[in-house]
Amino acid sequence: MTTTGNNGVAASKTNTQPLWLLAEVTYRCPLHCAFCYNPTDYDKHTQNELTTEQWIQALRDARKMGALQLGISGGEPLLRDDIEDIVREARQLGYYSNLITSGVGLTEKRIQEFKEGGLDHIQLSMHDITEEINNFITNTKTFELKKKVAAMIKGHGYPMVLNVVIHRYNIGHIKEILEMAEALGADYVELANTQYYGWSLINRSQLMPTKEQIDHAEMITNEFRQKVGNKMKIFFVVPDYFSDRPKKCMNGWGEVFMIVTANGDVLPCHSARVLPGMAFPNVREHGLEWAWKESPAFNKYRGDDWMKEPCRSCPEKEKDLGGCRCQAFLLSGDAESADPVCTLSPNHHLIEKAIEDAKNPQLQAQPIVFRNDKNSRRIAAGEAPELVKEFHALP
Repeated sequence: MTTTGNNGVAASKTNTQPLWLLAEVTYRCPLHCAFCYNPTDYDKHTQNELTTEQWIQALRDARKMGALQLGISGGEPLLRDDIEDIVREARQLGYYSNLITSGVGLTEKRIQEFKEGGLDHIQLSMHDITEEINNFITNTKTFELKKKVAAMIKGHGYPMVLNVVIHRYNIGHIKEILEMAEALGADYVELANTQYYGWSLINRSQLMPTKEQIDHAEMITNEFRQKVGNKMKIFFVVPDYFSDRPKKCMNGWGEVFMIVTANGDVLPCHSARVLPGMAFPNVREHGLEWAWKESPAFNKYRGDDWMKEPCRSCPEKEKDLGGCRCQAFLLSGDAESADPVCTLSPNHHLIEKAIEDAKNPQLQAQPIVFRNDKNSRRIAAGEAPELVKEFHALP
């Protein structure tokens, strides 16, 4: 059993601790974003959400293990009326807490309670500088609301943190988006090019821009960085499909990051439930320490014993750990193969084909499948096989 593949961690055990806990407190959401990373079958996970007490116990358990940062996410977390209680408990436990929200449901009363309760950080999603694109891609009328929420966040003394998912429909507006962020007083802006999981994978051909568009957008971003200097920090996240090397998924499977989902499943990454033959622990049955240290799921891809060629003998393997297991399985059907993003992967042609398909006007013109309960039920019931026929599991 090797112990050198991942910072000395053997595949059967870990001496690391989770530093980041993401609490996906609900999969319910008033928005219907075409690029949502939530699982397409999320509807089956919305009927059995953890109680307030169960969430607070999960926070306590993770903090005992060493977790320092807490993300409160969804869906839309503000659809739950106990987020204020969770925030207060997080502050008492010593977390740095971050609310990740669309802004829908944030009121003056609630944000004041968050401030008093010790919430450190609010990350607001924005979608475009035009009402038309914002409302289209989310399938809602939320453009004016988001601007009001941005002003509310700033007015209560929070750092202004904007997240903008970039896709074909808004990539031509990068300069204007950054100008809007500057006008709103943003301290941090993340231009997050769409990564293709969940609903965005189903809508990949409709959402994916060209390499030329991405390069141009990055150039505009770099120019804007020079203009504003340190006044606003701007992050430009390059999409996997246009890289020649895979990313180190979640900074290593089960090494830093732990997710507790709305129904209590404990995951090492957002999409892990797509992987075959995996039984993920649930906080209702097992403690978080057992899930992290002992569960077969969290130990599955630690170390490098699981690796096949070309990863096993690759000099880069400690940098990228073979890339994303979920992406490998969804696209190739083999969770232990090299991430197809890698140019050395025998399945790299699948990425090249996806890029070419995204240039096909007929595929571009296909109707977008919006994230909503009806579509989630249809996909989970197998009633829309044409949407998932290319993939080896529901995204």
